[in-house]
Amino acid sequence: MATIIRPYGDTMNDGKVQLSFTLPVPCGSRGMEAARRLVHAWGFHECEVVHAAPMSEEFTFFVVYAATHHGIDWDTVEGDRDDSEKSMTMDEINAFIKEKIGRKVVVVGACTGFDAHTVGIDAIMNMKGYNHHYGLERYEMIEAHNLGAQVPNQKLIEYACAHNADAILVSQVVTQKESHIHTLTEFIELLEAQGLRGRFICIAGGPRITNKLAAKLGFDAGFGRGTYAEDVATFIVRRMTAS
Repeated sequence: MATIIRPYGDTMNDGKVQLSFTLPVPCGSRGMEAARRLVHAWGFHECEVVHAAPMSEEFTFFVVYAATHHGIDWDTVEGDRDDSEKSMTMDEINAFIKEKIGRKVVVVGACTGFDAHTVGIDAIMNMKGYNHHYGLERYEMIEAHNLGAQVPNQKLIEYACAHNADAILVSQVVTQKESHIHTLTEFIELLEAQGLRGRFICIAGGPRITNKLAAKLGFDAGFGRGTYAEDVATFIVRRMTAS
């Protein structure tokens, strides 16, 4: 028996959803009707424009409530990673490294290419971390090197070699015209060309990065939205001690 699930709004299986988008139209009744018709054309019903705000004279942001009859079989869904493997806490990771590795783990990270955003790499690396989750610099048994943003891939590789890194973190925030794909691909190609791919645990990160995408590009793992330093550190130390 299939387990069909649908969006939940007010009652179970009512299919209610909230959509938000911008249209290149002035704010007004015509624009609201255009937004309603567009959502209806997407296959939704009970479409209601509940918010419209001008972004300029020619662009409007809309929020629309609607409902769908569609559902999916929950039993056929596979996640991006194994949710059963829970991440360790900072204290547990430090204890794990002391017991299983016996020395500090060296992690080097940067936002590479022309991407100038450090928010992602800082959230993972910096001592203060993000959202009450300390970064790798706070970990007693991790030696963390944050090179910041706009770091050429080759420079990151050279730095990792010079400091005997165990893992390299490559952060990508900008995704216009697939720039993150090009930069991440170049990083792996440079490692392979220099015979260094097997030397490091390579991790990609960013708001549009998934574990499946990272693996496809040749990385050991990918971490996107909703992940913290302990998730990355747990993966690194478990991979280092995997038989």
